[in-house]
Amino acid sequence: MRRFPLLALTAILLTAPLPMQPQSASSLDAGQSNARQARAVLDAMIQALGGPAWLAMKNQLREGHIAAFFHGQPDAGTTEYWEYHAWPDHDRIEFTKHRDVVQFYLGRAGSEVTYKGKAPLPQEQVDDFLRRRDHSIETVAKLWLNDPKTILIYDGQRLAERHLADQVTVISAENEAVTILTDVQTHLPLRRTFEWRDPVYKDKNVDAEEYDDYHTIDGFPTPFTITRFKNEDMMRQYFLVHASYNLDLPADFWSVDAAERRIKK
Repeated sequence: MRRFPLLALTAILLTAPLPMQPQSASSLDAGQSNARQARAVLDAMIQALGGPAWLAMKNQLREGHIAAFFHGQPDAGTTEYWEYHAWPDHDRIEFTKHRDVVQFYLGRAGSEVTYKGKAPLPQEQVDDFLRRRDHSIETVAKLWLNDPKTILIYDGQRLAERHLADQVTVISAENEAVTILTDVQTHLPLRRTFEWRDPVYKDKNVDAEEYDDYHTIDGFPTPFTITRFKNEDMMRQYFLVHASYNLDLPADFWSVDAAERRIKK
């Protein structure tokens, strides 16, 4: 008669959930130490880029030439461009020698002005631009790092652009990740990478930018060669000839209608 209670007790003990094992103090300390190391790398990068003055920059201009590639092979010729950016979401890019093709990315919308007038840019092109803006080093430094929910991971040292680099992965509160490699000596960015999933085909893509040939302009180290990759295929190279910061722009500079009136004259 005693056998049933014993068997029942045994069954209860076997099926009862096990108590959760607390995370060891050593693993917590290791994670916190790793995050502090990652933060130190990013703080050194921001300081190398110009520190508080870089964080407070109101706008910038980059002028140069763009070379396009297809399957790793360059297209013939290059295109002149003038690219203006004002934090957080105002971008204006002028193309051709006469600067008569102008693209605007204002907020989450994109439009283009030519001698024919103004028109919305293709949504795929707008999405690509906004994706890169949302995962830029500037966005990581000015937004993500100020969010206490952001996760920082120091990945160790790697080679980038033939330089030894510290690699850090930053994961936002929305679970978006950006990986940044900085030169161990100068602390300047060498490469920025993020992944995104194609909304139609659902396959994963890797977007990367590499930065090289730094020159200090107005106190801000500026990469004069920027190379864009998609899934390790070279897509664009930007060769700067001039850069300016904290410009006094006209009151109607970000007006699409004002640009249309100027170009259609």
